[in-house]
Amino acid sequence: MTDTPRLDITKDDLSRFQGRGPAFVTFGEVMVRDTPADMERPERTRLVHLSMAGSEYTLAIGLARLGIPSSFITRVPDNAYGRALRNIAREQGVDTGHIVWAPKTEPIGRFIYEIGRTPRKNVGVYQRMYSAASRLGPGMVDWAAALKDAALFHTSGISFGLAAHSHYDRNFIYEAFQEAVAAKPEGCFVGLDFNYRSTLWTAAQAREIMTPIVSGHVDVLVTTIEDMAKLYGMDCGQYSARQIVDGDLGPIEDDDIRSFAQQIHREFNTRVVAITIRYPDSFEQHRWESAAMDASGAFFRSPAVRPITLLDRLGGGDTWNAGFYYGLLTEGLNARGLEKGILVGDAATRLKQTVMFDLPIVDKAEIQDRMTADIAGGGKRTSR
Repeated sequence: MTDTPRLDITKDDLSRFQGRGPAFVTFGEVMVRDTPADMERPERTRLVHLSMAGSEYTLAIGLARLGIPSSFITRVPDNAYGRALRNIAREQGVDTGHIVWAPKTEPIGRFIYEIGRTPRKNVGVYQRMYSAASRLGPGMVDWAAALKDAALFHTSGISFGLAAHSHYDRNFIYEAFQEAVAAKPEGCFVGLDFNYRSTLWTAAQAREIMTPIVSGHVDVLVTTIEDMAKLYGMDCGQYSARQIVDGDLGPIEDDDIRSFAQQIHREFNTRVVAITIRYPDSFEQHRWESAAMDASGAFFRSPAVRPITLLDRLGGGDTWNAGFYYGLLTEGLNARGLEKGILVGDAATRLKQTVMFDLPIVDKAEIQDRMTADIAGGGKRTSR
């Protein structure tokens, strides 16, 4: 973008997205998150905040709040928690017309989450085995109807890991994904957040499923340096995969990230690679930046590494994805879209991580104010 200070997302013309079906469609699992409400540890608390947590769900809500018509699809039990999940999505403007309803006695995923304080870490425990969403399979969704007006179809590696986590002999969600990409309209891009979770499956299991998915179907890949080093042995310029896995990273230069992104493009034949980089200085204080590069070499990196005083980090990456996709959907898969996506994504996630629970309850005016303040405060990159 040639004139960054004039970027004003509150004035974006989104009229071409209106009066049609959702332009953004995503599917995956939503968990009921249990967080102690009295600052006790989970084994001691008798008072719990219930909230909804899910990568794709958070992303759909984030884009809907930015004005992009969005749809979220899952399989969920027809009970109070399932209806709560649907109702929250609806109140945020997300289309839920293609949710698949399972018998009310099937389990919904749960997430027991303890918020830490320095030096005690956050601790999360998944209860996702055999969940209703993990059995969202082929023939359950009318994908041609769901994707009729879609410009971008998205999911995450977390969803594909549920089958291994549940010890199924088939990957229902992978089969549903294949059915969806076969039904998507021409011109609809496929996006994926790699999102490797070692608590769901091994690196070998993830590579077996994720490699053909990314190589064969994905246009826009969102990932981290650590995931690609751990699963594919990719280095990052001057830093070897072993150094990355061991956490021995020093200052990361532009050329390091370019080299890393080029490896991904060669390995997977992607159109756009986006990289999020989190620097956790303590529980309460993190720093954040991101970068993106397309297959032609167009590259943009955050103008600065920016601080965040955390309240709740969960949903931060998904909120960044929403901002990044907003840039691509409003400007295209080009240099202008990359820059806008990085700037909007960075501002959105920094705001979200000061808000409790996963959902990105931030709006365009707040994001615009944050971007304007960042520019007014100086655009020089801080030391790394």
